Amino acid sequence: MKKIYLSIVGFSILCRLNAVAQVGNNSLADNKAPFTISTPAVTDTGDYKLRKIHIDEVDFVTSYYNQNGDHSAITGGIGTEKVTDVANSLTLNLVWLNKSNNKNTLEVGLGFDYHTAASQAFVSKTGASSPTGTRIYPSLDWTVENAKKGNTFGVGAYYSGEFNYQSLGADLHFSQKTTDKNGEFSAKLQGYFDKVTLIYPSEFEPASTTDYNGNGTGSGDGRSHHNYGSSPRTTLAASFSYSQMINSRLQVMLLADVVTQNGFLSLPFHRVYFNNGKDTIERLPSSRFKLPIGARLNYFLGDNIIIRTYYRYYIDNWGIRSNTAGLEVPYKVTPFFSISPFYRFYNQSASKYFAPYEEHSPTDQYFTSNYEYAKFESSFYGIGFRLAPPNGVFGIQGLHEMEIRYGHYTQTTDLVSNVVSVSLGFK
Repeated sequence: MKKIYLSIVGFSILCRLNAVAQVGNNSLADNKAPFTISTPAVTDTGDYKLRKIHIDEVDFVTSYYNQNGDHSAITGGIGTEKVTDVANSLTLNLVWLNKSNNKNTLEVGLGFDYHTAASQAFVSKTGASSPTGTRIYPSLDWTVENAKKGNTFGVGAYYSGEFNYQSLGADLHFSQKTTDKNGEFSAKLQGYFDKVTLIYPSEFEPASTTDYNGNGTGSGDGRSHHNYGSSPRTTLAASFSYSQMINSRLQVMLLADVVTQNGFLSLPFHRVYFNNGKDTIERLPSSRFKLPIGARLNYFLGDNIIIRTYYRYYIDNWGIRSNTAGLEVPYKVTPFFSISPFYRFYNQSASKYFAPYEEHSPTDQYFTSNYEYAKFESSFYGIGFRLAPPNGVFGIQGLHEMEIRYGHYTQTTDLVSNVVSVSLGFK
């Protein structure tokens, strides 16, 4: 389900909520704040008085996602990829000033997802496994901003839990503005320490544990969550960015990540079928290195139009090379209502460990038929609507912003998906 979650979380980020997710092929500074189109104002804190903690903003995002395709990794690169997912995230931003007049922000987040995946039923060869699952992901982030010195420092902690995957994460982040406040350097160090539950296809399990129950309660044969072992996986990432206001109309940002992964990087319930007709489970190396680099450019075209562009190049030591190019053009219809059509193109080469159904050789050292590692191209396009009237959305005081976004995704492997998100901002 990792690909599904990344898609939904990434789409929710476009709806202005900073979500937390593992670092994947398509990740590069997705959690950066959106660009502005004017010169940042210098904050004068000289008249600030000590203020107690208060709720500054509450953000709520809900998303619905569905997909369909015919290359399930659970059945060796063939079979249904039909999935639906409902994701909900709530974030509270608590703000206070300390005795030094530094702004403190505590961001408290909680997310909950529910999914159905048709291919998940075939962890059991009979198709009797549970096709549903849930995920919960709380988070905390504390940031201190020194407006006089133009810097911020923060720490974060995260958890994500589902039946077959548990993840703990932490980060340190820092930013420093230039003297004229028109440039800013940011750095973020992240670590994720995960446990992969070792759920194998039914034909590779002992007879007494052949049924898989996604709720972890067993299914009448004595098998429960406590019967499974687990294996560790560690992801360490360093993210760097530099943004610069070129003039009142143009802003650019340069981005780079360095990511290393170690541990159990396969999924044990992904089957692989060899060219002799026999099957086994996916086997991938125990280490991986990723290097994405990219750039963003925002241009203020006039009173009502902003052009936002993005490009990223990605390389890793599993043989994948990819390019991502994105364009979004927000248009302000009125001072309080805007529309934002967007388009993203992506292509990648295949991993050296990938082969389709029944094309791997039994002599291969590593093998996968997961089409996440295949060669493909994809397009993601859609539109967003943002409403932010001064008297509140629909006249509701406190509901200062609402954004609705729809996106349609197509991949040359015949994978198709749709996602719609609603974001509400309360003050």
